[in-house]
Amino acid sequence: MISKDQRMTMAGHREPIVKRWQGNPILTKQDVPYPVETVHNAGAVKHRGKYIMLFRSHLCNGRSIIGLAESEDGFRFAVRSKPFLIPSQDEPFASYEEYGVEDPRICAMDGEYLITYSAYSRYGVRIGIAKTWNFEHVERVSLITEADHRNVVIFPQKFSGRYVRLDRPHSNIAPWSIWVSYSPDLVHWGDSKVAIKPMPYHWDEMKIGPGATPIKTEKGWLNIYHGVFKTMDGAVYRLGAALHDLQDPSKVLSVADEWILQPEDPWEVTGYVHNVVFCCGAVPEDDGTIKVYWGGADTVMCAGTARIEDIVDLCLSNPRPPLC
Repeated sequence: MISKDQRMTMAGHREPIVKRWQGNPILTKQDVPYPVETVHNAGAVKHRGKYIMLFRSHLCNGRSIIGLAESEDGFRFAVRSKPFLIPSQDEPFASYEEYGVEDPRICAMDGEYLITYSAYSRYGVRIGIAKTWNFEHVERVSLITEADHRNVVIFPQKFSGRYVRLDRPHSNIAPWSIWVSYSPDLVHWGDSKVAIKPMPYHWDEMKIGPGATPIKTEKGWLNIYHGVFKTMDGAVYRLGAALHDLQDPSKVLSVADEWILQPEDPWEVTGYVHNVVFCCGAVPEDDGTIKVYWGGADTVMCAGTARIEDIVDLCLSNPRPPLC
């Protein structure tokens, strides 16, 4: 296990946990063969040897759709000629997607891919689930929350025969926190309980939300999440990490006290929404590394790499309470 001192360089700065790819940003609106204003907040997965990103884009009217990009190496992506998911014209989805579909996450399970996404309408924001086997055809399954929820990720295995998700309800009464819920069928959800709360006067004190699909490690399920800190110049979005118990994901083993990524590059600091790194996808590799994907300033897509062991060790070596 690495110590806090070992994470510091000779200059007194912490070695970065997530190392940015030198070719960032990996996708911009110029790479999309149809008119969009942004490319950001992409879910990611490896499918038949290729990397797949499902990314959100703002249209010129301000509403969002989801596009698809493919890559052989996980860094150089080509965007398909048509969007992957647009607001449905069929009920019951049409009424709740009229303002756009956003921020997809991808969960590989039982030979198919479950896609959770935010559905916006005059009634607020709900979460929908769709599924695909090949990323050529997509089928909507259900709307799984009332308003207002965002940031749903599904664990890529069942627990005692039930699906398990992390989500983030909106709340103006208590800090916006990460919750865990269960389902027998991807439609009906319950047994909800709070798992992680923002920490007062901390980098994530304003609100938190799950980011990438949880990743199974020997020491627990790795949950890469986003945290928000409010400043006099606006909010700053960073990435953090937590570990959940392998048998009971509602039990949080550790939350890293320090963030693992913050806005630094020009396209993360300035854009459609300033000072944002926002992750919806990460792909573990056989060599123990992970490719992390994040939206920069709600404008472009970026990528980086990390050693999974380093993120896990950060959680265990310098933790803070999950509920505080």
